[in-house]
Amino acid sequence: MPSVRRVSHQFLERQGLTTVFGNPGSNELPFLADLPDSFRYVLGLHEGAVVGMADGYAQATGRPVLVNLHAASGSGNAMGALTNAVASRTPLVIVAGQQVRSAVGTEANLANVDAPALMKPLVGWAAEPACAQDVPRALAQAVFEAQLQRRPTYLSVPYDDWAAETDDNGLAVLDRQVQRGSVPGGEQGRRLAEQVTSAERPALVLGGDIDSAGLFDDAVRLAERLGGPVWAAPSLFRLPFPNRHPLFRGVLPAGIAPISQALEGHDLVLVLGAPVFRYHEHLPGRYLPEGTRLIQVTEDASAAARAPMGEALVADPGAVIDLLTKVLDTPAAPAGAYRPTPEPLTVEGPRLHPEQVFAALRDELPGDTAYVVESTSTNSSWWRQMDLRRPGSYYFPAAGGLGFGLPGAVGVAMGRPDRPVVGVIGDGSANYGITALWTAAQHRVPLTIVLLRNGTYGALRWFGGLLGVPDVPGLDIPGLDFTRIAEGYGVLSHHVTGVEELRAVLSERLDHPRLIQVDTALTTPS
Repeated sequence: MPSVRRVSHQFLERQGLTTVFGNPGSNELPFLADLPDSFRYVLGLHEGAVVGMADGYAQATGRPVLVNLHAASGSGNAMGALTNAVASRTPLVIVAGQQVRSAVGTEANLANVDAPALMKPLVGWAAEPACAQDVPRALAQAVFEAQLQRRPTYLSVPYDDWAAETDDNGLAVLDRQVQRGSVPGGEQGRRLAEQVTSAERPALVLGGDIDSAGLFDDAVRLAERLGGPVWAAPSLFRLPFPNRHPLFRGVLPAGIAPISQALEGHDLVLVLGAPVFRYHEHLPGRYLPEGTRLIQVTEDASAAARAPMGEALVADPGAVIDLLTKVLDTPAAPAGAYRPTPEPLTVEGPRLHPEQVFAALRDELPGDTAYVVESTSTNSSWWRQMDLRRPGSYYFPAAGGLGFGLPGAVGVAMGRPDRPVVGVIGDGSANYGITALWTAAQHRVPLTIVLLRNGTYGALRWFGGLLGVPDVPGLDIPGLDFTRIAEGYGVLSHHVTGVEELRAVLSERLDHPRLIQVDTALTTPS
């Protein structure tokens, strides 16, 4: 009989999980032995960067991706980055090494005691197989659970299991397929259509799942048929709608009271592909204005169950968009011209205003550029200047955990080599995932990192004012030169000091990674 390792490799190959992001330890080596030639191993120098790269890659490709971590230490290092993957509903399949079975109970060094519990409640499913012969089946469950839940899964495997022989039933896993269909039933669809068509002042709120599921253009068609205003859901990690479209009103603020104020005057709010809602700032008030009904459509049953108000339909948002577009079969009124971008703000002195940087990106780079953004203090400047009209143009750390931006940009660029990719990274954020530069250099990933250096944790300074604590220590980070750091990792770097120099550098096409450091003035997220 073939080994557990061989059957597992064959299963992963048939499922298309042949790109492995990892940082190996001793427990992982037996799994990585004899990898088929079709596999590609992408080494990251820290587990946080490994998960961030895998997160970006899976989001960009729309497919599950395999992550290989080391026991408790490596898994623990990855957990901060994992929070972003959970919030973005990224299907990561994490396989971690465990000590040999006979050594786990005695807590030998590198034994991960109660390994599944370590990763809960972050992952959607976690297990350690009861015996070696169950490893292929458990691996298949990890893959299918990630697909069905669209949430990371975790499988801990004792390293002596990989060399064991499978039993007579071991090969059955190779032909397995699991699919999901969640079209609303006839009565559900009829009732939803009646509620939408009878609304006098409907509003549409779209979440990042719309872009993740490839429904960006479909959402535009629905919105134009509906004719009402469109918001992006708060705490946005993917852009589901063109941000300068005449119907677009922006990203909803992440507070209870301001969301209620924004939705004032609408009798129906239809939320597609988003939780209701991912609040951040504690600004209490009514969840919804008086007389406003809310209907949420999501594939995420947990998000539907935990919502504090409104009706929820657990269904494929794409099927609902298709249903409503057919019901609203009158030709859409002309949407009008896209809103122009304003002149960028400027500041006195040697630093650039972030708006000047973003205007240069908008003007000098192709319209299909994908941006991975982790510069929270420049959020308002970003949306004032950018003009994003294509699917897959915007990625942001979904849980707000720093360290996604740089690795995520590497992963997106590896997953979408057909598109230009730019990471827009603050100097505070960059330090959390800086080792991803090495991976980018080793794989010659054609990626531009624009490093905004303002010498402080700008978003925290703003939040300190919001909370009435302006004197918190530890917010300044002077003395960092990312050009020297990047060159040490093998990445070509520039330190630009003016707008025209920045535009000239951006206009140069490349087939390798580069970092552009720009000194910017401190701004606030809103």
